[in-house]
Amino acid sequence: MSDPAMTRFPVPDVDELPDDLQERIAEEEADAGFVPNVFLAYAYRPSQFRAFFQYYDALVEHTELDRAEIEMIIVAVSGANDCLYCNVAHGALARIYADDPQIAEQLASNHRTADVSEARRAMLDFAVKLTENQAEIGEDDFERLRQHGYSQRAIWDIGSVTAFFNLSNRMAHLADMRPNDEFYDLGR
Repeated sequence: MSDPAMTRFPVPDVDELPDDLQERIAEEEADAGFVPNVFLAYAYRPSQFRAFFQYYDALVEHTELDRAEIEMIIVAVSGANDCLYCNVAHGALARIYADDPQIAEQLASNHRTADVSEARRAMLDFAVKLTENQAEIGEDDFERLRQHGYSQRAIWDIGSVTAFFNLSNRMAHLADMRPNDEFYDLGR
């Protein structure tokens, strides 16, 4: 790893963390083959680590959306927020789950020109509008999603992923979280 997990706050030693955090980090390392820096950054505040990852797990495991859609939302929102960490880390996941080596850059730079279905474009338009102009969200935005087959629960999930990653993007900026080198090549 060429960059530390974050530059503005100390990165804790994993061996000194509470047992549950050590276990979660070890599980992630076993699954991914490396420890994503977001785990090390959030370990700075153990209670927030627990809350952050519990909510993240709920968003990706208990949803009406497929995993490719979740990752596409994250990358489009992170692109709108200029979040390097999430664009790189979740860009890798978007490439993997969408089975498309070019999708991440398309979404991060301009989701409106990305090679996605009209339904997914409507989903991404909604997520980016909720990010950039939340006060302008209206019933017509919900109706457009319904017309593309999204249920009320799916619309809630789109909004929840969007809101969570607006928080995540801001924390990544605050801490100057750095993406792991491994993410750059995944899904290519």
